[in-house]
Amino acid sequence: MRSAPTPPPSSERAARHAPPGAARTTPLAGLDRVPWDEIRDSSGSAEAIPRLLDEVAWGDPETARGALSDLRGRICQYGFVVEQATAATVPFLWELARWPQVSCRAQIIQLLKSIADARQWESTATVYPKLLNHRENPVVWERAARQAVRSRRSALEDLLAEDDSEIARATTELARAIGE
Repeated sequence: MRSAPTPPPSSERAARHAPPGAARTTPLAGLDRVPWDEIRDSSGSAEAIPRLLDEVAWGDPETARGALSDLRGRICQYGFVVEQATAATVPFLWELARWPQVSCRAQIIQLLKSIADARQWESTATVYPKLLNHRENPVVWERAARQAVRSRRSALEDLLAEDDSEIARATTELARAIGE
């Protein structure tokens, strides 16, 4: 007996991981346009970042929090040291922070605030200016990451209007950090 042909897998990320009844669109649609294997996070290659973002988007609350914690360690280690992959990750964090289906939105906003506040490499470069001469300049990464956070600040108004007090509080802190 022959079985029915299996349809080819969908190219949509959301269709693979969406829980029953969830919308079939995702803010992570552009993940495949970032050359994650060519950039670095605190662990080395940033290739794991798309998987972690996907788990934050579609995971149950425990999975999402765990993935966000791992992601934080990779792109904003210790809460103040950004990496090369940080700026590329920020637009996806903004999208997830605005997406109601995501269970850890307030924590994502807090991560964006940490990135906006990051000045570790700039502070180090004032004492050790030779840091600016390195081929891979972490001061540039830090500035790009902060700019990536600021470039999406138009989302603040919607987030501040949220009924969730934890999201509103985190958004207020983020707004202060980026001077809004």
